[in-house]
Amino acid sequence: MRKRTIARELVLKILYQADIRKESIHSLSEEFLASVDIEDSQEIFEFVRILLSGVEKNLTEIDQKITQYASNWHLDRMAVIDRNVLRLGILELLYMEDIPSKVTINEAIELAKRFGDVESGKFVNGILDKALKSKEPSHEKPS
Repeated sequence: MRKRTIARELVLKILYQADIRKESIHSLSEEFLASVDIEDSQEIFEFVRILLSGVEKNLTEIDQKITQYASNWHLDRMAVIDRNVLRLGILELLYMEDIPSKVTINEAIELAKRFGDVESGKFVNGILDKALKSKEPSHEKPS
């Protein structure tokens, strides 16, 4: 498994714990990472910390975006896994220009399929696709 894929999986686990336990992301992250034993952990943990910091710093705006793109869905009614995969995906799509959108969406779909339920991959794909389309500049011809 690629390093960034491993990092995203760790981030999802931390976000899930923080969500379920109603604790801060930061307070859980160091405790969680201290319990993880993987090779090349320094580079992986660095990316984990970048992602977690971004989610924590922009959580309110990220949740607003999810609510905006998930028409007819309330954030608190979403499956915990789906909600947190979307938080990670929205962060990467809208706040991290150095990560290709296609990579972000594919990684999020795989996380949703692996940890969510049968429909999670489709659900995450639909919402992130809307987010991507709203991010892309319009290609309309000026009148």
